[in-house]
Amino acid sequence: MQEKQGSPPVSLVGFSDIRKEPIDDWQDYRAEGNQFLATATNGYAKRRQVFTAEILYNLVAMGIEKLLMALLMKSGNLPYNHTMHDLVESMEEFLPGRLNGLGERLKALDAFQEICDIESYNITPPTMAEVGQMLALAREVQSLTTNL
Repeated sequence: MQEKQGSPPVSLVGFSDIRKEPIDDWQDYRAEGNQFLATATNGYAKRRQVFTAEILYNLVAMGIEKLLMALLMKSGNLPYNHTMHDLVESMEEFLPGRLNGLGERLKALDAFQEICDIESYNITPPTMAEVGQMLALAREVQSLTTNL
């Protein structure tokens, strides 16, 4: 684009210049994520006969999903999907560095339930020891949303 002599320079606006607004109800996602994790933590500690490792895995995964969604929604962004891979990719794209190196550990959670393809789904129930590690990971994710 050529500038006319005597005119001010043309300034183009790119996508990175667009200011995004938080998406409504992100606080609800954070609260729900914390509730899922509180239920999983209590179930893991006190009621193992009721809360199987598979149920606890699902509670932890839902808690983490809700907390990551809260972070993304607060920043005005949404992931393409809700698998851990998609959530991590969106976090890395829209909030680089915010996961503090947790990405690979989060993506590993997808291996327990590969259910996107209805014809070839695979479910591998975790052990209680793995659930304990998942809860520790969830607490790290939870700390990312403490001061939102």
